[in-house]
This record gives sequence, C-alpha cells and structure tokens, in this order.
Amino acid sequence: MKNDTMPQEINTEERPSFRREIRTFVLRSGHFTNSERKYYDELHDTFCIPYDKNPLDYEKIFGNKNPLVIEIGFGMGKATAIIAENNPDINYIGMEVHKPGVGKLLGEIKERNLKNLRIIEHDAMEVLADGQIADESVSAFHIFFPDPWQKKRHCKRRLIQRPRTDLLTRKLLRGGYLYFVTDWLPYAEFGLEELTATEGLKNRYEAFAPHQEWRPETRFEQKGLDANRVIKELMFEKI
Repeated sequence: MKNDTMPQEINTEERPSFRREIRTFVLRSGHFTNSERKYYDELHDTFCIPYDKNPLDYEKIFGNKNPLVIEIGFGMGKATAIIAENNPDINYIGMEVHKPGVGKLLGEIKERNLKNLRIIEHDAMEVLADGQIADESVSAFHIFFPDPWQKKRHCKRRLIQRPRTDLLTRKLLRGGYLYFVTDWLPYAEFGLEELTATEGLKNRYEAFAPHQEWRPETRFEQKGLDANRVIKELMFEKI
C-alpha cells in the first residue's frame, strides 16, 4: 500500500458502464525462480485450461460432478492449494495472470498431488463475460486481497463493484456465495455497499463477516497485519 489516506469514493449513483479494456489488475513484472519456471514449463499444459469462449465441461475436466469454486487472483497460490487439499470433494479453478504465481501453484499441485485444482491464466472478468464459465454453475467465488485501487481516478478498476458483481452473481448457483477479503478499510466499506446493492445477493451476516477459520493466512495478509491494517471479510449468498 502506498499510503493510508482514505480515498474519495466514486459516485455510485452516476456509475459509468465499464469498457472491456478497463482491467481490474496490473500485470506485474516478475522473475521466475528456477523452480517456478520448471513447474510452469513442465505442468502448464496439464493443469492450465486454455482461455476459450465456449463453456467448460467441468465433469470432463475433473472426472466428477463435485461443486466448483473459483478463486480470482490467487497470487502465489499457497492458500489456494491448502484449501483444495483440505476439501478433496470440491473442485477448484484459480484465475491468475502473474506467471510466476502460476508456476508456484503448479508446483503446489504436483507436490500435494492435487486432483481437484486447475488454473486459467487469463483475465477473470474476460473469462466470465465471454461465457467460458456458464451461468449458474459456480458454488462460490473466493476473492482474497484484490488490488484496492486507492486513488479516486482508479476506483473504476475495483473488482468488487457493480456491474462486475452482477456478472459474478449471474455465474453463481442459488445458495452459492461470494467471499471477499481485504486489508484496506475503505475498499471493505465500499465493497459492503456494492454487494448489498447487487440484485440477487444477501449478506450472510449483519455487516462484515467473522474470520472464516478454514481460510489459511497468506504472506500478503501477514504484511497487512504487520502494518497494523485491519482484515475485513464479507460473505454474500445468492438468493
């Protein structure tokens, strides 16, 4: 985080339509470690699903009809791998554009012998909008510590806001949930407003959710705690 000054939020009553080229992320430059490069080259074609505009056949990919959870922006993927390992009866797809992170998670998949985790290395909003993920086919979205886009002129890039939350809701099964975690309080408050205003979603709690004990702590989360930032969690369900 660059600073702890609360940004002025965008006017949610005069909301622009989003152009497809507005990204919710910055493609970070980063160098592979030797192991990340090795796993990326060795395992990419086995565990990464190519971006396509045709709906995925989850049963064909995973060999079962288990529920599907999608994590958007898994970073280096450690928490993703732990969650998948602890829940073998749930299928997971992680979406990430940071190649070293993809390489790292591929290594976790191999070392933990995970059968229930795949990766799409592409912009998640494009994947969802273009129909690769069918409507009403996802049991949950996990969105942990996305870029908060603190500056006013960058607020339009935030992932957790309408109409992006409308798109996510459309993909959820009835009873499915969206779980959002951030260490940037203004984004947490903004996200609470946006999710509350998203048609078809209902907050499982009065406001912010308690910490979900099954979610592993990440290195990024620990950095936020070390900087005395408060972790806020939201969990909304499709009704």
